[in-house]
Amino acid sequence: MTKKEQIITITVDGGYQPATVTLKQGIPATLIFNRISDVGCLNQVILPGSDHKHDLPLNAPQAFTLDTTHVGTTEFSCGMRMVHGQVVIQP
Repeated sequence: MTKKEQIITITVDGGYQPATVTLKQGIPATLIFNRISDVGCLNQVILPGSDHKHDLPLNAPQAFTLDTTHVGTTEFSCGMRMVHGQVVIQP
């Protein structure tokens, strides 16, 4: 039996929708950030476990793969660390 990839789209529009993403441990995961508004400081995202800022161009979805090896909760945020979301990895 093969494990499917987990693909979650997060709409960026003054915040993150959904703000909490729940994933299964050990199954490959991709987060797709789709920024549809230029309101606020959400033109960049800092992914879980990183300090690197990734640009989120307006109306151009950006896909990022995540490591789902470890169970736990980690945070992602805008480039200014003012708006937050979280990734929960469950067994």
